[in-house]
Amino acid sequence: MFFVFSTVLSATIDGLCVEMVRVEVDVSNGLPMLHMVGFLSSEVKEAGDRVKTAIANTGIHIPPKKIVINLSPATVKKRGASFDLPIALGILAAFECINSEPLRNALVIGELSLDGMMRSVTGVLPIVAEAKKLGCCTCIVPEANVEEASVIEGMCVVGVSWLQDVLDYTFDAKKFLKKNHREDRERVAGKSCRRTEAPDFQDVAGQETLKRAVEVAVAGQHNLLMIGTPGASKTMIAKRIPSILPPLSKEESIEISKIYSIMGMLSEVNPLVTERPFREVHHTATKTALVGGGTIPMPGEISLAHGGVLMMDELAEFQKQVLEVLRQPLEEQQIQIVRARGSYLFPADFLLVAALNPCPCGYYPDANRCTCSPGEINRYLGKISQPFLSRMDICVEASRVEYEELNAGKKGEPSEKIRERVCAARKRQALRYRDLPVQTNGRLTVHEIEKYCELDREGARLMKQAYDKMGLTARTYHKILKVARTIADLNGADQISASHVAEALGYRAIDKKYWGRYDDV
Repeated sequence: MFFVFSTVLSATIDGLCVEMVRVEVDVSNGLPMLHMVGFLSSEVKEAGDRVKTAIANTGIHIPPKKIVINLSPATVKKRGASFDLPIALGILAAFECINSEPLRNALVIGELSLDGMMRSVTGVLPIVAEAKKLGCCTCIVPEANVEEASVIEGMCVVGVSWLQDVLDYTFDAKKFLKKNHREDRERVAGKSCRRTEAPDFQDVAGQETLKRAVEVAVAGQHNLLMIGTPGASKTMIAKRIPSILPPLSKEESIEISKIYSIMGMLSEVNPLVTERPFREVHHTATKTALVGGGTIPMPGEISLAHGGVLMMDELAEFQKQVLEVLRQPLEEQQIQIVRARGSYLFPADFLLVAALNPCPCGYYPDANRCTCSPGEINRYLGKISQPFLSRMDICVEASRVEYEELNAGKKGEPSEKIRERVCAARKRQALRYRDLPVQTNGRLTVHEIEKYCELDREGARLMKQAYDKMGLTARTYHKILKVARTIADLNGADQISASHVAEALGYRAIDKKYWGRYDDV
């Protein structure tokens, strides 16, 4: 009686998590057929026809036998076309057409075309990283994904262009690696990548207060809201924020790259994200596009901005329910999406930069230019709720640029100078919080604020006075302390003084000019 069994290790992506999958192939006597089980999606079920045709077109004859393929564990949904290659190798190993020994401690992923050519797949980087954690020493991937897989150090990456290449590797792995120079491949992680040229702050005329607020926001990772008339350089300044962002650490770079790998947004040439993301969202975006989700839960724009900046221009043009879904990610730096099959956790540690006009025509409170009625203004600004507004650490007004500032004939401060101060402030924070999970002032918890945001006597007196007169909530009080801590870091001060508190309070007073008034602010 004919009976052969083989196993090949592969993996699938579930949300942002990697699930290891064992492709088990059983070949026995019986009615010729190929049957696949294991909680499969439609594209995985179609793999049988692709694999059989690819094997035949590679010149390998498979005897007519009963073939049963199980993708284990059966509790995990299998999606995508990355199982084509492991299924093909499992069948060939079961028929003893290849030497299965090199596949014992190897992970295999790849899509096959009908002629046996390998096509690239998504999610290679997180899959290879997880394989390394589990002790795999070799990963067989399509040639187009080799650079991406090589980001993970300590892993032997075998790139193949055709199914025949895999057969050559299994018969003589050492010869194949030597011929294709896989062992001497330069690691992507060690490559020096030139920083992309971003628009410079020196091109912005005037708006020194606004530029200072942006510097404070980036230095401490504080959410920023800019409000002002059309043409006041709000969008212009926001688009220059990437030029002052601090560099990514290696760990941050790999973490962000994993998200982009799953979304299929990595470059084949430089597959490692080396600069902080800057995602700009149009006001027609839906809740799902922003936070992620869908029938097959995938990350949204918030997760794509993880570690970087999410820019939302014309904030009041967004649907109110879309803005409200931002409240929980802004507070917890993560998104939890619950489905019948389980919950999915997506990272959301980003800096929100928002800009809006004060009214539909854009010129409120200038009575000579504003054509909006009080009701129109209330409805327009009413889309921004108080709970959402309280999560913005800094609210700053963009005033009209004067003619003399536009024709002063001198450049503003370059981005490189601002970036130096930002990086110095970030280093002070990293040193202060080296034993904590947080790295910036904007992410401090209430307990950590009490310990690290100590005020001097004058600062405490000013803070108490402002709390009573401005009617601050506990949340806004803590946010003012965190912003004041960042201002002190930018000034190189160990303790928060009254001048630091006064500047931080100024960033909270502007919002009440449009959403309510304080007396004697």
